[in-house]
Amino acid sequence: MATRHFFLILLVVSLWAFNNIAVKWGLYELPPLFLTWMRFVVVALLLVPFCRINRQQLPWLLLLGFTFGFLHFSLLFVGMRYTDAGTGAIVVQLGTPIAMLLAMVVLKEKLRPIQLFGIMVSLSGVVVLAGSPTIPAWWVLLILICSATGWAISNLIVKKSPPIPPLTMTGWIALFALPVVGLASLTLESEQLGALRHAGWHGWFGIFYSAIASSIVAYTLWYWLLKKYNVNLIMPYSLLTPVLSVIMGILFLGDSLNSFKILGAALVVLGTAIAVVNLRNLRMHARFPRLRRR
Repeated sequence: MATRHFFLILLVVSLWAFNNIAVKWGLYELPPLFLTWMRFVVVALLLVPFCRINRQQLPWLLLLGFTFGFLHFSLLFVGMRYTDAGTGAIVVQLGTPIAMLLAMVVLKEKLRPIQLFGIMVSLSGVVVLAGSPTIPAWWVLLILICSATGWAISNLIVKKSPPIPPLTMTGWIALFALPVVGLASLTLESEQLGALRHAGWHGWFGIFYSAIASSIVAYTLWYWLLKKYNVNLIMPYSLLTPVLSVIMGILFLGDSLNSFKILGAALVVLGTAIAVVNLRNLRMHARFPRLRRR
């Protein structure tokens, strides 16, 4: 992997890590599904007028609007309302091993035994953190696992989809997610407009950071990297996101630092290092050509 691409990945995971802080701030003042909907409104308004799609791309974007827009993001925001930023981020990282294993089965991408061992070590860290008292009920854990599954499936869809420029993908996923997320908010939540009118900087920062820094900047870079490299080369790096989220949660939100978080974070870092070291030589330039604009 080129050095500049390595630093791009670190930038992406850092933006995602702080997004958990921004979302928690937003949830102080806005319902989770409505916060998700507002995020997608901002993204769609900023990108869709400048991005065109064709008939070949349309069904893939519609599918991603559900798996990524609704299944991943909406359930993530709901789950984050009931746990702290670090713990929620780590449970959602189950999507990384799920995606790697699905890539092995569906895309026929090979995993060496040492790579599987690294995934297992990282997963053990996730399991330790999932046992933290900051998970208040089994259904909160289930919601976050469903969000992780949506993330994993979406990454495979991106790999199999026809070429779509990253900004186009980001904008149209947001647009196609609006109806289902909006309907869910209307059905399950109340007083959304009142909450928006009375929202302070926490609520608005949560909307705009999540929309611009996390969606437009971070995911655009992520889509580009997914098209350039093997899924199993890129995915292990995302396991650094929950570790950074734990640290940022302590610094910015006053989250507790207990033995679950310390041991879990150590296992995640160790497992990531094992997996990444053995994946660095797996380049996929021949299989996945550069993105081209249409």
